[in-house]
Formats: sequence, C-alpha cells, structure tokens
Amino acid sequence: MEISGLSKEVSIDFVAGAVGGVCCAYVGQPLDTIKVKMQTFPDIYKSSIRCASETFYKHGLRQFYAGSVPAAAANIAENSVLFLCYGQCSKIVAYMSGTNKDNMSLIQKALSGSFASFFAAFALCPLELIKCRMQTVNELGSNKKITPFKIVREVLIRDGPLGFYHGITSTILREVPGYFFFFGGYEGTKVLLANNEEEFENPGVLKTIIAGGNGGLALWSAVYPFDIIKSRMQVYSAGGKSVGMIHTVNIIYNEGGLRSFYRGIAPTLVRAFPACAALFVGYEYTKKLLNHIF
Repeated sequence: MEISGLSKEVSIDFVAGAVGGVCCAYVGQPLDTIKVKMQTFPDIYKSSIRCASETFYKHGLRQFYAGSVPAAAANIAENSVLFLCYGQCSKIVAYMSGTNKDNMSLIQKALSGSFASFFAAFALCPLELIKCRMQTVNELGSNKKITPFKIVREVLIRDGPLGFYHGITSTILREVPGYFFFFGGYEGTKVLLANNEEEFENPGVLKTIIAGGNGGLALWSAVYPFDIIKSRMQVYSAGGKSVGMIHTVNIIYNEGGLRSFYRGIAPTLVRAFPACAALFVGYEYTKKLLNHIF
C-alpha cells in the first residue's frame, strides 16, 4: 500500500497517539477517579486512602471505572491530536530555529509539545467534562443511572454546544505549560539513559517506561493546580450555573489557602508514572509497527 509521505506520517502519528491514549486511560483510571473526587469534594474526602476505601465500600470496584468510556475517548481525542500536532509543530519549530526535525534540541522538542497541546485541549475538554461528572455523580446526589449520553443530552439542553467547554481556559493553562515539561521530561530522560544515538532512537521497553513515567511526573508536578480549577468548573456547571475561573480560584483558596490547590496530588503522581509510561509504550511501538507495515 503506497501512501504519500505527509499523509503517512500524519496518519501514523494520529493512530499511534490514539492507541497510547487507550493504554493511558485504562492504566490510570482508578486513581484518576480518586483524584477527581478529592479535587471536587474536599469536605467529604480528606485523604486518598479514605476516598478509595469509602468509594469501594459504598459503590464497589466498578465505581473506580466510572467514566472510563469518556476517559478513554478523552485520551484518544487528546493524544491522537496531540501526537499528530506534535509531529507537525516539530517541523515548524525546527524551521523557525534554522535546523531540521532530526537535530532539534531538548528545549525545541519541549516547545513543540507545548504548541501541540493547545490544539489538543479543544479535543479534550468536552470529553473530560463528561468524565468528571460521571466520576462524581454519587457526590452530586443523583440516584439515577447516569450514562455519557444522558450527560451529553443534559449539557446540550441546558447550555448548548458551548456548554462542553466549561473549563477550557484552565484546560489550556494546564496543557500548554504542562506538555512543555511532559515532552521535555520524556526526551530528557531518554538522553540521560542512552549511551549512544542508536539507544536514543531505540531505547527499548524498559527505558521507554522510565522516560514516559518521568514525563508524566514532570507534567503533573508543574501544573496540578490548574487541573483542580478545571475539574471544579466542570463539576460545578452540572447544576446549570456557569462558574468563572476567578470565582473558582477564590472558592478553592478559601478552603485552605495554597494547600487546597494540591488536594489529591498524591494519587495523581502515583497514577502519572504508570499511565504515562503506558501512553508512550503504546505510542512508540504502534508507530514502529505501522511504519514497518506501510
């Protein structure tokens, strides 16, 4: 099968990013549920252990995977667009820097990821809104069986299509700097672990896991407060009231000062390493397979 160079590259990045997104979603979903519950209902859950035990006791293991379908969809949407745009943004950054894609510095690669994440944020935001509402449906006091389709219908009726973009500003503020550290951490770790150029280009599964995990830790350590703001805005809007970012920041700050912006960070960092490691393993090896096939 013959595919033109650009179309092949774009298609492979898109598909490999989608596979990586699925791997990331299902590896990290239980801890993501704990994170979102702690972020949005701090009066109920004072620690990640309490949150996990109460969730399991009251609702069973299945509740940890509430929102897993929109979570997988969100990761597919975000990472397919992210890696597609990363490949193309790398070319733009390389051109503007007077170099080529194969000889970019670590900073240039990190900037490429940062630019790409701006576009990925618009694919991610609507699906994350659905995921966050499903993860907190019990705390919101609903006894009805909630499905992603019911949430979509409710948002469209109440707020229209733009209702899916509650929290888009905080999402962009999280994604753009976050993915600078994400790709920087990943590529930087590959450099540290590689003994030569061949090992950098083909690091193997173990080194890909370590590099991907470090990229995830770098991302979430850097931008976690914006994730809390985004989650709160998306859950608060379930009541039909749009809450602005500044108002949400004030609410969180009044709950306990700056420490409130880091509530739930422990399960997030525990989740970040295996989830992002799975993301990069899925992406890199799917990309290799598709390049071999086509």
